[in-house]
Amino acid sequence: MCLSAPVSFAAAALLIPTGGFTVATALRRDPRYAMLAALPILLGLQQLMEGFIWVAGSGGDPEGARLYSLAYMFFAWVAWPIWLPVSVYFIEPHRRRAAYLVFAVAGAALGAVQFIPYLVHEGWLQVTLLPRAIRYSDTELLDAVIGRPMTYLVYVTIIIVPLLLSTDRTARVFGSLVALVLAVTVGFFQWAYISVFCFGGAAASLYLIWALSRKPAASPAPC
Repeated sequence: MCLSAPVSFAAAALLIPTGGFTVATALRRDPRYAMLAALPILLGLQQLMEGFIWVAGSGGDPEGARLYSLAYMFFAWVAWPIWLPVSVYFIEPHRRRAAYLVFAVAGAALGAVQFIPYLVHEGWLQVTLLPRAIRYSDTELLDAVIGRPMTYLVYVTIIIVPLLLSTDRTARVFGSLVALVLAVTVGFFQWAYISVFCFGGAAASLYLIWALSRKPAASPAPC
């Protein structure tokens, strides 16, 4: 929700408590879905950080904008590539889980390589406030190794493929919605590449909230 600070704060105010309700529902009905149910909370916290970026950037507080940008990028590069595969891991049959651990380890490695340099090199992450968007410009270690397009392809593979390959229909539909959001972002807002959920992530999360709230009570998982 890159449009403005009020939009980001409104998204956070909607997603965080509603996601909390969904987590509570999942824990009561089927705890395997708890991590998947928590995704709206993570997205809401990420949007909260983006709202703070708007406030700090427009208020002449570059240090505050930098710190909130680091928090935002933590969600983008570290939280999502790990949380999404692990979320699917818990809802899959035991015989399929090893593959999702591979995705999670790959996500952790990619996140570390991309995010840690921001902490070491202060100028490697730059934020620019545009009329209705935030532009994140950065230096990435992998630029000299595999190039940025390939880095983003690996990133997208890690966060989307586990959802699309899931045996659970809710996870697959959510993955399809995320893929659609990403396609729109890449097609029309390439300079805001990392904000994958900027204009449609909230809608995808609302679907997740709706679908998980309708899940029946747990049944024994197949082996």
